[in-house]
Amino acid sequence: MQFAASEKAAIHYGWVIVSAGMLCILACLGFGRFALGMLLPSMAATLHLSYSQMGFISTANFMGYLVSVLIFGHWAGRIGPRKVVFAALLVVGVSMSLVSRATGFLPVLVLYMITGIGSGAANIPLMGLVSAWFSSRMRGRAAGFIVIGSGPAIMISGRLIPYINRQAGPEGWRTSWLILSGIVILIAFLCFALLRDSPADKGLAPVGSNDAGASPRPETEEKDGNLYRKGILYYLGIIYFLFGYTYVIYATFIVTTLVRERGFSEGVAGNFWMWVGFLSLFSGPVFGTLSDRLSRKAGLMIVFSLQAISYLLIATRLPGLFLYLSIGFYGIVAWSIPSIMTAAMGDYFGARKAAAALGLVTFIFGLGQISGPAIAGILAERTGSFSSSFYMAAAFAGVAILLSGFLRKPAAVDIPR
Repeated sequence: MQFAASEKAAIHYGWVIVSAGMLCILACLGFGRFALGMLLPSMAATLHLSYSQMGFISTANFMGYLVSVLIFGHWAGRIGPRKVVFAALLVVGVSMSLVSRATGFLPVLVLYMITGIGSGAANIPLMGLVSAWFSSRMRGRAAGFIVIGSGPAIMISGRLIPYINRQAGPEGWRTSWLILSGIVILIAFLCFALLRDSPADKGLAPVGSNDAGASPRPETEEKDGNLYRKGILYYLGIIYFLFGYTYVIYATFIVTTLVRERGFSEGVAGNFWMWVGFLSLFSGPVFGTLSDRLSRKAGLMIVFSLQAISYLLIATRLPGLFLYLSIGFYGIVAWSIPSIMTAAMGDYFGARKAAAALGLVTFIFGLGQISGPAIAGILAERTGSFSSSFYMAAAFAGVAILLSGFLRKPAAVDIPR
């Protein structure tokens, strides 16, 4: 009995998984993807990149991500998430180091696509672990804490990259890529040491599954074995597509907009980007928990509404205060949708199939990430401004609000009639 009491008092290893997951997201998405926005202005200057080429570099990363998410959701079940995440993070780190040596548009395009492959291969198995380690009523919160890993990466890149550029000059972006790649490789080994594939590996039950007095949601588990015939999977995928299409336009081009169109220095723009990173620390836990308590539908509608406002505020070129509001609204909900979607996969399809379901909806999400920056870059080149691109993002976010409003609850959690 003393052993049982001490075991109950100890921190559940699921929260160690969350901590390792935060580091993984910091590496594969925070540095592997979101640092690009800070690096693009100096890269464009020395490599003579056009607006459209800048958009295509971001798109190449998402194309790599798109290829990997369909594959590694299934491979994680065969090989084990821990091994897949470790290998994928090594791919991210090595490819980023090679980007630092690139001498033109095409090498950057190819290498950054490989970075995207590694990012997707790390992210999907990792987020699939949420459904294995946490009960339904805790998944939104757990996923919310994991996805905030991108926030510290944005804060670091917002301060580190301008500093390195001031010290190293026009080619400072190369040093930045090398430093970031070294951090990613270090995190790969830390994640391998900490991650475990299931609670059974530690002789544990999922977090929240056996709490005294708890009334957890009944678990959904698909019995017909045919995940891909479920219409709700594709409905959620469309909503996730709209998030991918819109948020990445802002993430990729906000710093370039501030520097080239608003006249801010790179350092000041970096401070704005740091604020996005800081505010995003609250996005996943707050809105993931909100979706646990209200519903996934309510959480999605609130997040997309705030994003639409953010895009409109930057598109209309309003002065001062409105720019801060745009940054604030974007940052406070930045990683909310991935945390809600991760939780939703476990709710609708059960822990066993959550990673595969997440892989498919993330593939659809990836289509949005591919098309968003490319179309936004082309629009900006034709109009001479990114305002039209941000208006487009606001319109798509509005469509997402409507679709989220018609989202039905999982059958297993419907209130009995």
